[in-house]
Amino acid sequence: MAIPERMILVCQSFRVAGDKKGICHKATEGFLQYIEEEALDRGMDCIVTATTCLKQCDRGPIMVIQPENWWFKGVDSEEAIDAILDGLEEGEPAAEYLLS
Repeated sequence: MAIPERMILVCQSFRVAGDKKGICHKATEGFLQYIEEEALDRGMDCIVTATTCLKQCDRGPIMVIQPENWWFKGVDSEEAIDAILDGLEEGEPAAEYLLS
């Protein structure tokens, strides 16, 4: 299996002790599957991964795209995900969700 071109990281609020805290896991139910399916439908060469807490709870839910190192905040809907993936296809981050 080849190494994917990109990684899409989605905060799921996991902590070392195993308990979920924060907001990301509460507001993103079903998002991992949606992102995976949408990326496949668009022909994107990427892997979608759930992460531990990304320490941005006050701005969450958080999604990160590597290797661009684009961090997105408030990713709480399919519309937000679509805007971010559209921007990725166009080579520009979706400014309204970009964490700065």
